[in-house]
This record gives sequence, structure tokens and C-alpha cells, in this order.
Amino acid sequence: QASLSGALLRATSRRDAPRPAGLRRRRTTMFKRFTQEECVSSQSQVKSSVGRAIRTAICDQYPKIEDVIDELLPKKESLVLAKCTNHIQLLVVKNEPIFFQQRDGPWFPTLRLVHRRASVFEDHVWRTDAGAIRFVLGGSNVMCPGFTHDDGDMPADLPVDAPVVVGAFGKKHAMAIGQVKMTKGDILEKNKGICVDNLHFLNDGLWQLKNGQLD
Repeated sequence: QASLSGALLRATSRRDAPRPAGLRRRRTTMFKRFTQEECVSSQSQVKSSVGRAIRTAICDQYPKIEDVIDELLPKKESLVLAKCTNHIQLLVVKNEPIFFQQRDGPWFPTLRLVHRRASVFEDHVWRTDAGAIRFVLGGSNVMCPGFTHDDGDMPADLPVDAPVVVGAFGKKHAMAIGQVKMTKGDILEKNKGICVDNLHFLNDGLWQLKNGQLD
């Protein structure tokens, strides 16, 4: 599955490569060098009341998930929270992290979950032009021109701090999960500055967990 990132990189043409497409070369620290051994401090089963609250919060954030929430978060299956560095926690089901959260912020889906259930998150997708691909896969945050380029697309009006699934022009699979830092209106008007923080991207430490699971 790591080959997905290689395929995306190869898809970036020589013509596009020199242009940063609105990417600032600042690296994210959330999952760039994530390993279970160094970053996960504890794992604990959540109480049923906490599990219900998490289910409700996720359904509120992603209304289309309600049709499959019982499959993703089975009521009879134990939900586990893995506490990590930088105030991050992973929501784990059957040893697989499927959502993550920092402090009391929103719940973000993992890329593996998005790839399996793309339709659930389709209302949270923004796409960059092809020139942005190699920078996003290196961990760069996305700046406005990455989306305002003719090949960029922001079909959804997402509020500041909302989760966003970052795709690329002409590509089927998402390449990153980010957090909105500017509204669509401000991005189009200002066309400069960071508009999406890159939190989790193809082939980062979270993606590279063995079989996508925690031990």
C-alpha cells in the first residue's frame, strides 16, 4: 500500500515539479516520525458512556457515516484509546487506529479508513493541483495557491479547524488528512498563506504501522 505514495509521486510531471504549487516547506510533527514504541504511552478500553459520546461526535462531524457506524464502531466491540505524544489519542478498533484527535479537537479519520470508505468523507474533500503532490507527501502544509490553481478544487465550504481530506487533481485516492486554517472564501480572496495544516499523509509513521495496526 505504500506504493500508492509512489504512484502519486510518479504522477507529478516534470513540468509541474519545479513549482511548489502553494506549499510551504514546513514539516508537520504529528505523525511524521510516529512509531508505536516511541509515541504510544498507553492503551485503555473506554467506558460505554465514553464510547457512546465518541460515536455521537463522529456522526455529528460526518453525517454520512451513520449508515456504517455500527460496522466501523460495533457496539459489542471494545473501543480502545491509545494515548500518544503531543496530546494525541488514537481511536482503535480491533487493533486498528481509525480516527485520531488532538486535545479536545475534532476527530480525524485515518487515510486507511478514508481509502476504504471514501463516500463517507466525500463532503470533506479538497483537491490540489498535481504539482502539490510531492510536497504534501513530504509533509508540507498546503498554502492557498495549491487549491486556487485551475486544477485545484474546493467543492465543500468547510469551517476553520474542520478536518479536510486532501486529494489531488485526477487522482482517485486521498493523499493526506489536514485541518482547515482558512475558509474557502478567504482562500479565494487572499490566495496566500497556509490554508490547511497537513496532519497525516501517505507513508508517514501512522500509515506505516505494521498491517495498519497497533500491537
